[in-house]
Amino acid sequence: MKRVFGPSLFAVPGKFARRLSAVALLGQALTVFFGAIAARQFAVAGGDSDGRATAYLVGGCVLAVLCVLVSGMLRRPGGVLLGWIVQVLTFATAVVLPPMAIVGLIFGGLWWLCLVQGNKMDTMSAQWAADESPDSPKA
Repeated sequence: MKRVFGPSLFAVPGKFARRLSAVALLGQALTVFFGAIAARQFAVAGGDSDGRATAYLVGGCVLAVLCVLVSGMLRRPGGVLLGWIVQVLTFATAVVLPPMAIVGLIFGGLWWLCLVQGNKMDTMSAQWAADESPDSPKA
């Protein structure tokens, strides 16, 4: 039976799936960073009296750096699991800045799509390489 949901959480995805997913995570890192800046500005404009603005900025920057680190960890077992954790954390930032729920949904869907389509591309490339190998029988 074929996998529909992409690689398992602890499997190392193929080359195309890793590349697509890493690009999605890097775009997500930029978006999260700019979201952190917006959250900080809203807190400052609202009369930040308890230092929340700095916490929002630091937390967003940490999450953005985590996105970048996870994009490089996709070659290791558990990289996909860490990617899903980053997706959940991004969606959770909607508690601070509600429009981040939309960002979380978009990038969560993009993450899933990159894993699934990258997996299909890896399978098709392997099949094509097997068909083109000199050892394969010609029809």
